[in-house]
Amino acid sequence: MKPENAEAPTPTFKSVKEVEAHAKVRMEKVLGDLQHAMAVIRTGRASVSLLDPVKVDYYGTPSPLNQIATLHVPEPSLITVQPWDVSQIGAIEKAIRSSDLGLNPSNDGKLIRVPIPALTAERRKELVKHLHGVAEDHRVSIRNLRRDANESLKKLLKDKLISEDDDRRAHDEVQKLTDACMLKLDQAAKVKEKEVLELK
Repeated sequence: MKPENAEAPTPTFKSVKEVEAHAKVRMEKVLGDLQHAMAVIRTGRASVSLLDPVKVDYYGTPSPLNQIATLHVPEPSLITVQPWDVSQIGAIEKAIRSSDLGLNPSNDGKLIRVPIPALTAERRKELVKHLHGVAEDHRVSIRNLRRDANESLKKLLKDKLISEDDDRRAHDEVQKLTDACMLKLDQAAKVKEKEVLELK
């Protein structure tokens, strides 16, 4: 994941409150993105979010699977895919098969069944390694947002819009916000790691 909004110009702030509010919104966005990125990492249990990365060529338009079919998890090791347009069943099956998820779907003409194979110990280790990489990318994004907020505070001080005391207090607040977001990130990653490593 790219650091959140890295290419966007830093807005001009007139107060500490604006800087803090902006940093908070952007850090929460990073946490939301982390949840989304982790949802597609496989655990030993079937989940419809596992198929989120699958795009199907729907009449020439790459479309997310959940926009052209109904997804269900009737049992812990099976996902069913019910296409809204049965003529697309072949294209959907092919898209799932050719995704890098390592799944082997089958269809009966109306419904696609996607068995979720048990994870090998080796595959679990790979997934945990991938999860650590995803979490680290998001940590870097949060640190970059802290740096941006601190730069904005320095500018307010330089432009004499805040006092040195305000600047110190605001830096402390930004650090508290950063620590709180890092804690949430680490907790979410730990929970996901436990799910990946748990044998069903």
